[in-house]
Amino acid sequence: SVPACCSARYNLALLACFGFFLVYALRVNLSVALVDMVEPNTSSAKNVTSNVCPEHSSTINVPRNTTGEKYSWDAETQGWILGSFFYGYIITQIPGGYLASRIGGKLLLGFGIFGTSVFTLLTPLAANLGVGYLIAVRALEGLGEGVTFPAMHSMWSSWAPPLERSKLLSISYAGAQLGTVVSLPLSGLICYYMNWVYVFYIFGALGVLWWFFWMLLVSDTPETHRSISQAEREYIMSSLKDQLSTQKSVPWRPMLGSLPLWAIVVAHFSYNWTFYTLLTLLPTYMKEILRFDAQENGFLSALPYFGCWLCIILSGQIADYLREKQNFSTVCVRKCFTLIGMIGPAVFLVAAGFIGCNYALAVAFVTISTTLGGFCTSGYSINHLDIAPSYAGILLGITNSFATIPGMVGPVIAKSLTHNNTVEEWQMVFYIAASINLFGAIFFALFASGEVQDWAVSGYHLHRN
Repeated sequence: SVPACCSARYNLALLACFGFFLVYALRVNLSVALVDMVEPNTSSAKNVTSNVCPEHSSTINVPRNTTGEKYSWDAETQGWILGSFFYGYIITQIPGGYLASRIGGKLLLGFGIFGTSVFTLLTPLAANLGVGYLIAVRALEGLGEGVTFPAMHSMWSSWAPPLERSKLLSISYAGAQLGTVVSLPLSGLICYYMNWVYVFYIFGALGVLWWFFWMLLVSDTPETHRSISQAEREYIMSSLKDQLSTQKSVPWRPMLGSLPLWAIVVAHFSYNWTFYTLLTLLPTYMKEILRFDAQENGFLSALPYFGCWLCIILSGQIADYLREKQNFSTVCVRKCFTLIGMIGPAVFLVAAGFIGCNYALAVAFVTISTTLGGFCTSGYSINHLDIAPSYAGILLGITNSFATIPGMVGPVIAKSLTHNNTVEEWQMVFYIAASINLFGAIFFALFASGEVQDWAVSGYHLHRN
């Protein structure tokens, strides 16, 4: 095979990694800044805090910058502001995958992130104009980000040699976890020492900067790349020659009737249920039940995502090693990694509900739970490319549409279950998430496939005969 160092395909993976870093940084920065944007007394009457655990916040108060504008939004309004992103995000998933197969992923991904960055720069202005404007801007950011994953999957269908798929895709998508890791504490520091508007200005400007490099250095296919070596071009194209379809129309009916596709849908939905429940509610759980302010310790709220990032990178290497050197079948690797990445988190999540007031253990369990979830990237997450490389972008659009629903529904259900903030209520939330995870893992293990499906290469058979 062709050396990886400085190759065009690994350069693409690294640039994509920075891209997804920004995608997530632009997504989560609002949840941190929002704390500073709201007048302290309007965030609803003091929640009922369960008095199960003793307080243990020993923070030294540093005089913080309070020059930022403050708004009187109640808890419900804040919920709408935080949720509005997903309403835009879910709309562009399937069109994103379809467009990528038509105009190529480069432009789509580039302008998706560019658009999101521009709207991020406009966020402080929108907030000043009124809450309706802010919700609209966030929904538009969601529209921009909705195309990013399908567009990237579509690009990898012509760039990733089958035996390097796990490595290349895990590098590019791990940027998302890293974006969460860096932007959570960093946004907190910016709010603390500067002013919340700079959270949006700094990340927005970085996004625009990234876009220039992306447009300059990347191309849709190895054929059209300016500086790729002849050897690498040959290597990639020959490795994919039996896998891509030449037909222009999308085989919607057999695609939507394909059980291996639904196996990915169920796994993706289940995994995201746990992921979003944790992302949005973990700080609340720590604050209300364990009486420990995770916001005050940005490092601890970022720790689980750092673990996940490490796990994604390592498991990507291991997955391809098992397929290439140990001759494990693709489907075996995908199923095993999905089982580890979904049953592991379920077990530790339930455990987190039973450890009483030991918040060190709580942080440890939640970190292990999120870290093990990283195995899923080399499991169901890139299985789209195994079963239908030509339509990988569209498939990801389909599964990601379903997988966005937990982001909209999960936190709402969890909030409605924890009215009194008792430990039992929270155990219920963790139980639900764990059982959904378990079901997804088993469904995937039963029905997933690692082979290119017949409907995905129909054009290719016609030419061969």
